[in-house]
Formats: sequence, structure tokens, C-alpha cells
Amino acid sequence: MASEEASSEKDSDALALAENLRVTLGRFVRGVKTQANTPTTSQSETLSLLDRAGPLSVAELADRRNVRHQSMRLVAGQLESEGLISKMPNPADGRSQLLSITEKGKEKLSRAREARTLQIASLIEERLSATDRRTLEAAIGVIERLC
Repeated sequence: MASEEASSEKDSDALALAENLRVTLGRFVRGVKTQANTPTTSQSETLSLLDRAGPLSVAELADRRNVRHQSMRLVAGQLESEGLISKMPNPADGRSQLLSITEKGKEKLSRAREARTLQIASLIEERLSATDRRTLEAAIGVIERLC
């Protein structure tokens, strides 16, 4: 009985820690993106995915991003209208098209990443002591083990 209670307490501690981590990281990422004035999450994730994976169809993008096809089509339309992605015929399926990131899209993605990195560096410099920085470095190692 005692071991069941200890196990339940461990599970509860892990759940509380997981929720706190999720909320804090989400708030941090949203704050950095806002302060750095970078693209929305849907746009930046789509550009990042196309940059890493190469050309994909709207259906493949929707599947990989775990969003509805119609939502992905809207994001793709926005990115295409800004010249950040382009369409090409799908050689494997003549009925569909593949989307790929353009040079302009790669440049915008690179600038956004750099802006967010600079924003984070600024926050670190402004708000963290040397001890806090070492703690943050250790915490990053711990979070990487969760990946």
C-alpha cells in the first residue's frame, strides 16, 4: 500500500512538473516571438519544415504539423502570397502540387531565427546572473535528455 502511495505521489509530481514546464516554455516561446516581431508559429513552423524536409504537398505538411488540411492550405496561401514558398508539379502525383521554400523564405526564416536568438541573448544578459546562466546551461542539458 505504501509503495502504491509513493508511486502515485511520484506520478503526481511528474505531472505537475510536466504541466509547469509546458506552460513556462510556451509562455517563453510566445514572448520571444512577440518581442522579436517574428512570424506566427504556423508560418514559421511551416517554413522550418519545408527548409528541413524539402518540397511537400499540403496534405503532407498538414499531417506532419498535425493540423487540418484546410488550415494548412490557408497558411500555405499566405506564405505563397508573400513569396516565401512556391508551388511545383508533383512528379509522383499529377493531381497535386509540392510546396517548397523560396530564397526569400529562407532569408526570412534565417532573420527570424537570428532575431529570436538575439532577443533571448538580451534577456539572458539583462536578467540572469552568472550563477543563473550556469543553471540555465544545466537545465538545457536536462531538457535535451527529454527530446
